[in-house]
Amino acid sequence: MADFNIQVVPVTPFQQNCSIAWSEATKRGVVVDPGGDVPTIRAALDRLGVTAEAIVLTHGHIDHAGGAAELAADLGVKIIGPHEGDRPLLQRLEIQGRQYGMDDVRNVEPDRYLAEGETLDIAGVTFEVLHCPGHSPGSVVLFAPSLGFCFMGDVLFQGSVGRTDLPGGSHEMLISSITTKLLPLGDDVAFLPGHGPGSTIGQEKATNPFLR
Repeated sequence: MADFNIQVVPVTPFQQNCSIAWSEATKRGVVVDPGGDVPTIRAALDRLGVTAEAIVLTHGHIDHAGGAAELAADLGVKIIGPHEGDRPLLQRLEIQGRQYGMDDVRNVEPDRYLAEGETLDIAGVTFEVLHCPGHSPGSVVLFAPSLGFCFMGDVLFQGSVGRTDLPGGSHEMLISSITTKLLPLGDDVAFLPGHGPGSTIGQEKATNPFLR
């Protein structure tokens, strides 16, 4: 990853791993899952000297998408993702925000939804779109074969999996997504989840109690 860089910016009381991904050569990139705390994200962009060209969403829950509309308006960029299955969640972000005392949240209408089999250029690297429902109907994982790396969203964590007790969640569908789409990627593939530390597919196959 010599030219491809990631800076995690924890945001919201949920400590969600908002990520800035950029090319060192061009200093251009994207913001992945700006869940809130938009001034903190903008300060990180300024500190890194990175120009964000788009916002990318892995799914439509408030801790991942709550700051997307504000940040997109501030930066004048488009919102890409998640899968269209999360449209109802994105249209209820303001209601979710009031429930959690996050009054600055706006609903989101992405400029482009993502679908299984599509690709997305992030900082000069090609990422494949894997539709992985279960945590939410429209969750996507973004996989870069050239890097052996995924932006995981809340599908799989170090030692755990995404919760499925929220509207549209399904534990059976989640485990199917993981076993049929993620585990075959290979043991050496590293990933950054939406919360907590990163891991590898191999480590989770060997130790994750939800996959054994």
